[in-house]
Amino acid sequence: MKKNIGEHPYGDVGQLILLFVFLIVWLGDSFFYQKSTFLSVYLPLYVRLVLLMIIEICAISLIRAGHAVVHDVETPKNIVTSGAFRFVRHPLYLGCILFYVGLLISTLSLLSLIVFGGIFIFYNYIASYEEKFLEEKFHEEYSTYEEKTPKWVPRINQR
Repeated sequence: MKKNIGEHPYGDVGQLILLFVFLIVWLGDSFFYQKSTFLSVYLPLYVRLVLLMIIEICAISLIRAGHAVVHDVETPKNIVTSGAFRFVRHPLYLGCILFYVGLLISTLSLLSLIVFGGIFIFYNYIASYEEKFLEEKFHEEYSTYEEKTPKWVPRINQR
C-alpha cells in the first residue's frame, strides 16, 4: 500500500471511475445515440479535429510534466516550483481536465459536458485536499507559492 503523501485516499479510484463514466457517455452520445451533439453542425469536423489535436498535445505535455514529480524515486523534500509547476499548481490534473475538454470539443456532446462538470468538481476537490496537506507541511512557503501560481488557468503575463 502506498504511504500517504498528501493525495486524497480515493483520488485514483475516483479518477478511474469518472473516466469510465465519461467515456461511456461520450462514446454513446457521440457515436451511437447522438441525442445532444446537434451543435456539431455549426463547427466543421476539421476545425474540431485540429482543436482536439492541439488540446491533447497540451494535455499530454502537462501530464508528463506532472508525472515527472509524482513518480520520482524519492518524494520531493521541498515545494516543486519549476517546469509546469511554475505556471499552474496542478499540471497533472490540468492535463487530465484538458484531455476531457479535447474530447468534448471533438463531438460537442452536451451530455458529456454535464458529466465533465462533475469531473471538474472532483478534480478541484482532490486538488484542494492536497493543497491543505501542503499548507500544513510547508506553511508560509506554500502560501507564497499559492499567491504567485494559479490553481488552474496560467496567467498570460507570468514570468
